[in-house]
Amino acid sequence: MAGVYVSIPFCAQKCTYCNFASGVFPAALEADYYRVLRGEIAAHPWEWIPETVYFGGGSPSRTEASILAGLLEAMPGRPWREATLEAAPGDLTSDKVRVWRDAGVNRVSFGVQSFVKRELAQTGRKHTAETVAADVTLLREEGIANISVDLIAGLPHQTLASFTESLDWVERLALPHVSVYMLEVDEDSRLGAELLAGGQRYGSAKVPGDDEIVAMYQLAVDRLGATGVPRYEISNFARPGYESLHNLKYWRLEPYVGFGADAHGFDGLKRRQNAETAAEYVSRANMRLPLWTAETQADREQERLLVGLRLAAGVEVAELTPALSRYVDEGLLQRDGRVLRLTDRGVLLSNEVFEEFVTA
Repeated sequence: MAGVYVSIPFCAQKCTYCNFASGVFPAALEADYYRVLRGEIAAHPWEWIPETVYFGGGSPSRTEASILAGLLEAMPGRPWREATLEAAPGDLTSDKVRVWRDAGVNRVSFGVQSFVKRELAQTGRKHTAETVAADVTLLREEGIANISVDLIAGLPHQTLASFTESLDWVERLALPHVSVYMLEVDEDSRLGAELLAGGQRYGSAKVPGDDEIVAMYQLAVDRLGATGVPRYEISNFARPGYESLHNLKYWRLEPYVGFGADAHGFDGLKRRQNAETAAEYVSRANMRLPLWTAETQADREQERLLVGLRLAAGVEVAELTPALSRYVDEGLLQRDGRVLRLTDRGVLLSNEVFEEFVTA
């Protein structure tokens, strides 16, 4: 199943935890960006018809609805099996949602991160739990019932009790898909850089410890599973039939093309990455240079294990390598016939598993 990813890197504000190449940019750059993006899509030689489309960011929901509709109009395959738009709570209006729906959007993913006011304020987010509830109601009234929210475990001031409050809202809203990410600590976000430097800004001193973050994640596994929203991938939970079809292609090594800044594509053999920032993306177009800046040959067998083990369904293996056998013995992997999957403990230590067998 082939798909399309479109990068819209523009946001109303830069959140403290964000490590993506997105943010607040001048209006002139946004206008140039959409001009280049339309050209990239129009020039693409469609060798297959996409079944899924995904607008990520950034906050695609803040883009003029007519611009998004024009981008979708330039792609073959409508109606797609799934067309997802990432949205910031509070961006929605009835008129905007109707344009999205009529253009082919049938799934919306909200960057909620938390339903707790104090946690949201510390990260720079402006919405409230009530904002999310109103947006979910609006989408359903306009005929879009395939709705997802993102949550982060590990935000400043977060506790197991406050994380429970966010899960209570998820259950109250009867959301069919939830992504739960444990806080990433790296130099690419302001909060991550502050944590690595041992500083105090951005609430870094109030970030919960690793054991607390793991307890929050495990609570999500238990609570969501008990309400009919089981984990199907390390960070993703869904009612049966509401799994993200687009994201599944990443974990199943299916082809997709990426448009826009920092967008990635995979044709089954090679991976390609566009210029990382919006400014560089536009500049390369103006200089008539290729928009992509990196191309690598895929190691399909290695990648098949890497991404396949992320799935709760696991991945088929004919024989175990010594490294994989060791992880089975250590209780991080379990084998059922030809299927290999992470154990519950292995999920929590998955980065170590992936890193070690990739280099083995």
